[in-house]
Amino acid sequence: MKEFVISEAKVETAILVGLVTQTQNERKTEEYLDELAFLAETAGAKVVKRFTQKLDQPNSVTYVGKGKLDEIKAYIDSEEEAEREVGMVIFDDELSAKQIRNIEGALKVKILDRTSLILDIFAMRAQTANAKTQVELAQYKYMLPRLQRLWTHLERQGGGSGAGGGKGSVGLRGPGETQLEMDRRIILNRMSLLKQRLAEIDKQKTTQRKNRGRLIRVALVGYTNVGKSTLMNLMAKSEVFAENKLFATLDTTVRKVIIDNLPFLLSDTVGFIRKLPTDLVDSFKSTLDEVREADLLLHVVDISHPDFEEQIEVVNRTLADIGAAGKPMMIIFNKTDAYTYVKKAEDDLTPKTRENLTLEELMNTWMAKMAGDCIFISARERINIDELRRVVYARVKELHVQKYPYNDFLYQSYEEEE
Repeated sequence: MKEFVISEAKVETAILVGLVTQTQNERKTEEYLDELAFLAETAGAKVVKRFTQKLDQPNSVTYVGKGKLDEIKAYIDSEEEAEREVGMVIFDDELSAKQIRNIEGALKVKILDRTSLILDIFAMRAQTANAKTQVELAQYKYMLPRLQRLWTHLERQGGGSGAGGGKGSVGLRGPGETQLEMDRRIILNRMSLLKQRLAEIDKQKTTQRKNRGRLIRVALVGYTNVGKSTLMNLMAKSEVFAENKLFATLDTTVRKVIIDNLPFLLSDTVGFIRKLPTDLVDSFKSTLDEVREADLLLHVVDISHPDFEEQIEVVNRTLADIGAAGKPMMIIFNKTDAYTYVKKAEDDLTPKTRENLTLEELMNTWMAKMAGDCIFISARERINIDELRRVVYARVKELHVQKYPYNDFLYQSYEEEE
């Protein structure tokens, strides 16, 4: 059985498809498609067109309505006539096996959904044995209920006995179903093996965490691409991989950081995202143990993102899902250098919206909301980093004294060289 871990990035053109529903207005749909386009770009695809449709809920057969599907098909055909082949169509929600089969039959191109795209990026980013094992397990979990469509070309067509004969008649179970059961069994066995591997890795990591001595553990958490790895490099003076793409970090990196006379452990974790596949959360439980066992969470937020407040909610929900809610937390608003706002006209008497707030007004709002438990920085431009170190030092020292009241600090006070 082929292992679905290595995924080569190819420059392909892609069409994005999203829905405007009762729970998701046009603005929200466009934001989701912007993020989907960023995901596609990260995976190595170029987005050439977007399609949206207003529906109360996704069509159970083809996700979008028949008319919209015909419109997408007409666009694909016109591109092919102009010798601009469309490589794939990516849907913003997770598709069922039936939906994928029907859409593929109508459009005759590769069909992906948000989940499979994220899995592909994770496969491309996985470097260590731990990350590769977790990604492979998530891929098999995703693939298992969708196996049937892979073997439709082997189904027996027509003939045989019974009323009308044809597919599905008694005695006419073709080799496609036999192969399907074989693959299902192989995948289940493989998943069982991967779970055993992850259990062993988890045991090793638990031992490593126990051997880290009496140090406070601090974890950087946040939405993907908010600057956690850049901040990690700045605070720990390390060389953690960081770039302006989604999911640049999959493996948890732990570094010892010393501020003044106080040492602590700082970990950089995988970023969260909206509509994060459940299979990925389950598979990455061992990686997210660093978050669960941390004494302090530093929630990094990209304040320059127009929808950063929803990203905060997504991270908080994910933390609750993995059992890390209620931990001491600070919010670090990053990328203040990239923040922009729309200035209202003097004769505009309508109330200010979030887009009309200056950075100073936004800072005052959040400082009041968080009772001062937040800080505004730019990791890239090194703005307000000294204040960040001071605040983190105070929080870690407070936790250290509570947790290890009889343990002296390990270092004499000294001035760090610039």
